Amino acid sequence: MNALDLPSFLWLWKIAAWAMGLTIAAYLIQVVTGSELLFGAKRTRSLHIGTGIAIAIFVLVLLGIGLVGTIGHYGSLGHSNHLWSGLAVVELVFLSAWSAVQIPSQPWARSVHIGVNFLLCLGLVWVSITGWEVVQKYL
Repeated sequence: MNALDLPSFLWLWKIAAWAMGLTIAAYLIQVVTGSELLFGAKRTRSLHIGTGIAIAIFVLVLLGIGLVGTIGHYGSLGHSNHLWSGLAVVELVFLSAWSAVQIPSQPWARSVHIGVNFLLCLGLVWVSITGWEVVQKYL
């Protein structure tokens, strides 16, 4: 019996799968548009900012789903490494956003932003692997 006594979490998993897929797609767009910005092409700036905002929203949706799904199923948190990988990705996304806002006025911010986004790539791989492990437990 589920701690929240919900009939099924399938709907939650579908939303999470779409949100994660869109996060990865948006991240790839970020890589392309960020690279263009780095080499001076300003035409992709709006798309870069928009997909960055989208990633932040998707990550918050995923955080909410993870909390509701885990507490709903187990009644508590901390049943896998997915919690830590997910929290790391949330932190990296918002550190990336914060550093991006600093770029116009702080010369160091671009390096921080690029470095954080490299780590975010690793974080997305880690959270995808641990997320797949979690899904396997439910199936």
